[in-house]
Amino acid sequence: MATASPYILYSDGNGNIFEDTSLYALGRAGWDAFPVDPEYWMELPDGGNLYELPGRRGIGIDVETGDMRLCEKGWAVAAFIPPAHTSLFLAAYESLEEAPTLPLFCYTAAGWLDNKFYVTAVRIEQDIRQECAGYDDGKIQNGAQHLIETYPHNRLVKHLMQTCCLTYSCPAARNFSLDRWECPVPVSPACNANCIGCVSFQPVEEEITSPQDRLTFKPSPEEIVEFTVPHLMNAPFPLISFGQGCEGEPLLMWETIRESIIEIRKHTDKGSININTNGSMPKAVKALFEAGLNSIRVSTNSARKEIYTRYYRPNNYQFEDIVESLKIARDFGGWSSINYFVFPGMTDSIEEYEALRKLIRDTDLKMIQWRNFNIDPDWYLAQIGVMETGEIMGVKQLQELIHEEFPYVKFGYFNPPIERIKGNFEMDFAH
Repeated sequence: MATASPYILYSDGNGNIFEDTSLYALGRAGWDAFPVDPEYWMELPDGGNLYELPGRRGIGIDVETGDMRLCEKGWAVAAFIPPAHTSLFLAAYESLEEAPTLPLFCYTAAGWLDNKFYVTAVRIEQDIRQECAGYDDGKIQNGAQHLIETYPHNRLVKHLMQTCCLTYSCPAARNFSLDRWECPVPVSPACNANCIGCVSFQPVEEEITSPQDRLTFKPSPEEIVEFTVPHLMNAPFPLISFGQGCEGEPLLMWETIRESIIEIRKHTDKGSININTNGSMPKAVKALFEAGLNSIRVSTNSARKEIYTRYYRPNNYQFEDIVESLKIARDFGGWSSINYFVFPGMTDSIEEYEALRKLIRDTDLKMIQWRNFNIDPDWYLAQIGVMETGEIMGVKQLQELIHEEFPYVKFGYFNPPIERIKGNFEMDFAH
């Protein structure tokens, strides 16, 4: 927590960032800029980065007059905050006409105080599985090479190591190279949604590009079983997850997943099997839980049908289907999470709060993963046609109210291993 309001940051356009001590930094929610209480600022966590926002002027509060004004000294600056942290406010800026659309990252408010960078964020998850300090590049290189040599004919292992781990530095793939925790299992090159901010596929005519390439083949159950069984048997707190950022929608490959789960469980009953999905095919979800699926995480930008639909642009399914998939998880005694894209000003609106409460009650949801929404804020709001976000309460207050009413709903950022699901959710995480 900051002791006072941090000062605004600006960039000179050449990769250099400076503070302007004539302006206090502000936060943004929806379309509007707001003063931020010092208690909502935390030091920029290890693994965080600062971004220049070209064509944008930061908005601050004049230290002397108390009035809002633009910082004309350079371009606005925002922060990327690492996994396990949730953004409370976006960076506050005004876009010039020629401002380019920003790439698909999160843009958290950032400031400078007492020779330290600060961001408006909260640590929502104690699990250390994706912390920078836990990654040794030499060990990752060796681990990746070892896996490629161990499974020379496995296209999925090759994809996970060469593309995900060594090219994109995917944290989950890096953990797999180190034989620990959650192992990613991408399965589907196709998708049944047309998400505006898709990280693995953007139409050629779109003005933004995807930060990574999508899986180009359909793995076989044999390829999946070959490396997931040893992982579940030998890794600490083991977990395998179908559905990754480098693929489409895994439920489109549900038969392959079902066959894989049945075969995996013939070899070991250890660890947890999870699917990260859009929840679009309840019948497929039911078949997977019947086969032995342990947990499901359904992604959504909103608990409101109209906001969801404008962003996901679903093919042959609707919002009600994702609710049904969460209910099926409940009926099978499975663990259900939502991968909740947090967008200050939308997520913490009164309307959204009421919709989230209803979703939790209707599905007996077990967990909310408060994930940062990686998208240009202006572009997102314009794309979904929201010019007025309505009354808002602040992300922190939203979290507190939800926790008060539903104390059994866990907050976090990652899929929990079976040890947390079955018992000690607040277990200690040793480095």
